[in-house]
Amino acid sequence: MEKYESKQQQIRKSAMQIYPFISDFSLLTPAVADKVEEWEATPDSCSFKVKGFVVKLRMLDKIEGKQVKITGDDGGVPIDFTFWIQLHEVTSDDTRIRFVLHAELNMMMRMMVGGKIQKGLDQAVETFAAAFNR
Repeated sequence: MEKYESKQQQIRKSAMQIYPFISDFSLLTPAVADKVEEWEATPDSCSFKVKGFVVKLRMLDKIEGKQVKITGDDGGVPIDFTFWIQLHEVTSDDTRIRFVLHAELNMMMRMMVGGKIQKGLDQAVETFAAAFNR
């Protein structure tokens, strides 16, 4: 299994202020409902269509204020993966966030998309942190 880690980003809030937004898919509805097709979410699972493909995700594990682990659900993603969102609270107004992806990729896929995955994780965590720091 390959491991991709984003750069660590700073959010000027406590981990407990951030945690609800990473641990409940239904809270993402206002942010993503108009960006994907057929968005459906509960606190622990979501599904949507992107470019004609159905994606299903579910929360695998949660540690309050620290991390969530997300995985594909019911064949909704063609690869085995676990996506972690990690929080590390330095002070009450300084939390560091990192995205980590563990994915089962064959050699060809690693060569074709490995760099794009890394770049995508870095951009995603930067965008997420910037949204919280507004």
